[in-house]
Amino acid sequence: MHIPDGFLSGEAAAIGAVAGIAGVAVCLRGAKRSARERDLPLAGLAAAFFVVGEAPLVPLGVGTQAHLLGGALAVTLLGPYLGALTITVVCLIQPLIFGDGGITTLGLTVTNLALIPAFAGYPLLLTLRRAIPLWVAAGITAVVSVLLAAVVFTLEVTEFAAHRIDKSAIAASTLGSYAVVAAVEGVLTALIVRGILALRPDLVHAYRKKVVT
Repeated sequence: MHIPDGFLSGEAAAIGAVAGIAGVAVCLRGAKRSARERDLPLAGLAAAFFVVGEAPLVPLGVGTQAHLLGGALAVTLLGPYLGALTITVVCLIQPLIFGDGGITTLGLTVTNLALIPAFAGYPLLLTLRRAIPLWVAAGITAVVSVLLAAVVFTLEVTEFAAHRIDKSAIAASTLGSYAVVAAVEGVLTALIVRGILALRPDLVHAYRKKVVT
């Protein structure tokens, strides 16, 4: 879901840059208010984990690949602000070090992978956990976040492509691949959160946050 340079129009890249910068700015302010000093080492470990977790790539044939995203797990463990910033760091590492995706499209990548889980996924997580166990809510949130990101990504690459493309083929390959990714990520997220809750529930931000009924 990392979009290469030159794949989208300059206007789309500019809109993505504005959205990404604005979202990251909100997260920086929010993390400054809410993050604990003890959360920072966990954020660093999480970033390293997500870099490795995103490594297995499935080519989609349109200059990009399908891979695990990790956004829902990040916001569950670290909260929406620090979680989104952690995924943002991963988004920066991928093109700069591994050549996965582009620099000009970083704003869109950050929006899809970091901001959607923070501003859409996390509220869903807090709503779901009122009725079901947190680890189950985290798994469902992961599924929804991946599918939503895939839909937004598909709209970006089909509506703002710089060159003529087969829109139906891209939509089918992307949404089909990420439906599988969503299922896998949902299960993995639920199992990881359940394991951490059993050992160190104090490390799970969504667990510490008081439920309002």
